[in-house]
Amino acid sequence: MGIQAVIFDLDGVIVSTDEYHFLAWKAIADREGIEFTREINEQLRGVSRMESLEILLRKAARPYSAEEKLALAADKNSRYRELLNRLSPADILPGVDHVIEELKLRGVRIAIGSSSKNTPIILEKIGLKDTFDAVADGNDIQNSKPDPEVFLVAAQKLGEDPAACVVVEDAYAGLEAAKRAGMKAVGVGFASGSPLADYAAPDLAHADLDQILALA
Repeated sequence: MGIQAVIFDLDGVIVSTDEYHFLAWKAIADREGIEFTREINEQLRGVSRMESLEILLRKAARPYSAEEKLALAADKNSRYRELLNRLSPADILPGVDHVIEELKLRGVRIAIGSSSKNTPIILEKIGLKDTFDAVADGNDIQNSKPDPEVFLVAAQKLGEDPAACVVVEDAYAGLEAAKRAGMKAVGVGFASGSPLADYAAPDLAHADLDQILALA
């Protein structure tokens, strides 16, 4: 069958908004008197907003009601979306433009598979809104990674068999989701050291497309 499609995670693969996530969560934690470090922030990589909040609240001195949690999550997202206004095409990560161009030349379909509900605004800010053949994001799914739902939705939107898809991820949870979806997994950045990766590279600038497309 061979690889027919490449599904990219967004944050950490196409563009990095890690610092914006950290600043938004840090503002919430500081206001609530909760310890929050960059090390704790790493634990939030690839997981949903509410799951991230639960990790942050492990350091809290008191329990929070469901209503309070929803308010905190909404506040964080509002702060994060405000920070996203700083994004531009200059923030696209190294190698991304070349890899996308080369995949299109080879007739390989491309998609985004992200748990973030902010995917549309991020793609618009960096000038890639109309670049991908399909976009599956947090607005399409009920379960975040490591559940495979977002990647299966992406494959469905592309009209491709999951076995013919390869996922590019920077989070361990994303690699697990890819494997559970029956797809090949490429680990970049933080996830390049994961044993779940069928192929690994520091970033897309150092990735060998021939090796990636030969993974099937």
